[in-house]
Amino acid sequence: MPMTTDPAERRSRFAFRSALYPIVGDTKGRSALDLADQLIGVGFPLLQLRLKERSTREIVDLARELRKRTREAGVDFIVNDRVDIAALVEADGVHLGQRDLPPVEARKILGHRPIIGFSTHDHRQLSAALSDPSIDYVAYGPIFATASKIDPDPVRGVDDLRDAARDCTLPIVAIGGIDASNIATVVGAGADAAAVIGAIGNADSPVEAAAELLAALPR
Repeated sequence: MPMTTDPAERRSRFAFRSALYPIVGDTKGRSALDLADQLIGVGFPLLQLRLKERSTREIVDLARELRKRTREAGVDFIVNDRVDIAALVEADGVHLGQRDLPPVEARKILGHRPIIGFSTHDHRQLSAALSDPSIDYVAYGPIFATASKIDPDPVRGVDDLRDAARDCTLPIVAIGGIDASNIATVVGAGADAAAVIGAIGNADSPVEAAAELLAALPR
């Protein structure tokens, strides 16, 4: 986690501690809390909670409980979209999209220490994000077709990711349709990490799926 109050220094110090970035939600009849418990047990250093269909009260209750469990396990806890909930439960950070509260405004609410991630979907958005000192890391994608979003942005592909990673001055996480068959290609193209939702959450055994993903990473 960022530990400095200097924005420029904070940007240079953030780094993903694992090349696999699990995002947990309600998938395949499995609760986000159950899935998070399994992944915490595996030892992932960073988890994001992403709940699109729950009420604010439900998200707060889940986030508060997950904050407790991640803190006990030494896992950084990121809340998707909701700056208010991230602040309320004292999460380690928030991940924002293009239609969410702007990162500069989120930073005013959260202070200097929390992590702020920001989703980008093309080179114009990426360039704008790189000029924002409020952002600690960027997501880029979707790299492949994905079923995790109702109205996904156009698929970017690995070659486009390679160009984005080459020009990126912040840690960059690839997202969208990533599984054990393509995660090595994504990381090989320059992504610092790969965000995974369905390949873990929809698996019969999330722990086994996570192990397969980790085994597929470049050595």
